[in-house]
Amino acid sequence: MVEESDDINVGLLGLGVVGGGVATALLEQSDDISRKVGRRVKLKKILVRDAAKPRDPGIAASLITTNPEEILADPGIHILAEVIGGTDPATRFLKDALAAGKHVVTANKEVLAKSGPELMSLAKQNGVSLLFEASVGGGIPIVGCLMNQLLANDIQSVHGIINGTTNYILTRMAQAHTSFAQALQEAQELGYAEADPTNDIEGIDAGYKLAILASLAFHRRFNPEDIFLQGISSLEAKDFQYAQELGYAIKPLAIASMSNGAVQARVHPALIPLGHMLAKVDGVYNAVEVTGSLCGNVLFHGMGAGREPTTSAVLGDLIEAGRRLVSHPNGSSPPMSWPPENGSSEETIGVSSIDGLQSKYYLRLNVSDQPGVLAQIAQILGDGKISIASVIQKDADPDNQSAELVIITHPALEASVQESLRKVVELNVVKEVNNLLRIEE
Repeated sequence: MVEESDDINVGLLGLGVVGGGVATALLEQSDDISRKVGRRVKLKKILVRDAAKPRDPGIAASLITTNPEEILADPGIHILAEVIGGTDPATRFLKDALAAGKHVVTANKEVLAKSGPELMSLAKQNGVSLLFEASVGGGIPIVGCLMNQLLANDIQSVHGIINGTTNYILTRMAQAHTSFAQALQEAQELGYAEADPTNDIEGIDAGYKLAILASLAFHRRFNPEDIFLQGISSLEAKDFQYAQELGYAIKPLAIASMSNGAVQARVHPALIPLGHMLAKVDGVYNAVEVTGSLCGNVLFHGMGAGREPTTSAVLGDLIEAGRRLVSHPNGSSPPMSWPPENGSSEETIGVSSIDGLQSKYYLRLNVSDQPGVLAQIAQILGDGKISIASVIQKDADPDNQSAELVIITHPALEASVQESLRKVVELNVVKEVNNLLRIEE
């Protein structure tokens, strides 16, 4: 409970890149934040792993603790902001804070994707809010819009570029014609990619974020296991060259779409027409396109990661939590509802496999440079009901008597394409299937 004369105190878990931004803003912009909340807002305690680590001189040593209980068990701390990442111990800290009646703000997409329903249920039981705008898209206000402004819509699809690291890598490969390894190294040197980039380049990070967006858009729970993932490491500079010649850009897409009462959710690189808005989203920028029954196509675009954009989202949620404390000092404010209550569309909306996808495909194959090769490949594709739209022969190598074929198909079933490619690989005239990419029109 917060009395009218009380300050609103914040406990911060984590003082890394984002945590440092949040702490600095709370200290340096205290008057402005307090004015927006309608009550004095103070940063009371910050949890760190190493208290001896050098800090910004503006952050007093008295704020620092290595004991989480100094925040979690303190009834005088009303809002908890978590920016430590990972699931352990973050999940436990968030549960403890909600159980103690604290409003919680988090940027943790992995925890929300895996434990969101449990945390939201705990928030409801204790009459507090769980706010997570910073978990997807950095400073892009997509979470709040799906939970509020777009609620009147039946959402038909969500298409997004929601991982800045992979978008940066693919942008560099397209514009500078660098290899994947070179672009990844550059991203690491600039601090966009981690030393271990697996979560980014294999689509895992985007999968967590898509699980959150799909849950909000379609009002049912989506687990990370429901998301099909394909990474970007198979891409080569020549794929971008060929795509450009064909009128496409290659982008790292996260897609959730409704069809025949089921939602299909997938993360993979895809070819999209050069004229499409998402084709123009470059570098570390993110964008999410939502298609709704009333709003039509709506595009959200902005910086998807980094200190300032994520700090913006965390502070926005902190201000919202503070306003709820001011307007409902006894803790009776209704929290945001995600995932939905029993009796919702969870019972009627299914999750469909990638095998049922109908799409055009880009195929790049290394084959023997001899007559009859295309006929053999076309026969197998035709048997799988896959129609060829166009074929381009590239990079003939007389020494190895090989050439590259780039095949664009008409819309075909994913399962049929995969099965046909398994047969194509067995042909003596096919040396390798270098790449398979889906085309999103």
